[in-house]
Amino acid sequence: MAAVNHRPLGLTVAIVTLALDQLIKYTVTYPLALKSRMDEGIEILPIFRLRWLENRGVSMGFFHADTDMMRWILVGMTMLIATFVGVWMWREKARQDVAALGLVLGGAIGNIVDRVRLGYVVDYADLHFGEWRPFLIFNLADAAITIGVLILLARALLLREKGAKTESLN
Repeated sequence: MAAVNHRPLGLTVAIVTLALDQLIKYTVTYPLALKSRMDEGIEILPIFRLRWLENRGVSMGFFHADTDMMRWILVGMTMLIATFVGVWMWREKARQDVAALGLVLGGAIGNIVDRVRLGYVVDYADLHFGEWRPFLIFNLADAAITIGVLILLARALLLREKGAKTESLN
């Protein structure tokens, strides 16, 4: 029996993630003019607000790119990571892993597009419970990357545990 090729699924997930990410960023940037609202933002729910943030670093504010040289180093590093994820996705056989890698790839490319085009990543999603924020302000690309990585980790841990139990029974 031939192995099923899940590449179209991974590519579709990546393209849809990238398209939705860029569409939402366009919407908060232009029609909603979120930048002009600064700290006020737009309250969507009592625990969720749209707020403008120009993220010049990576996750959780690490590796802040203040100069053009640092910006392009960051672009290069994230492009290398995205290439690694793309190759992994291309070679992966498990459908769920391919879909998760598609989320990671689409999110990574979405943030790379921002950094190349604007010099920063547009972040806008502010989830909060009173003054407590479990996350920094983020965007759809960040959420896709996080969800994709969590799926990969959960599957790796759960499948390894299941495999280890099966081996110990033999």
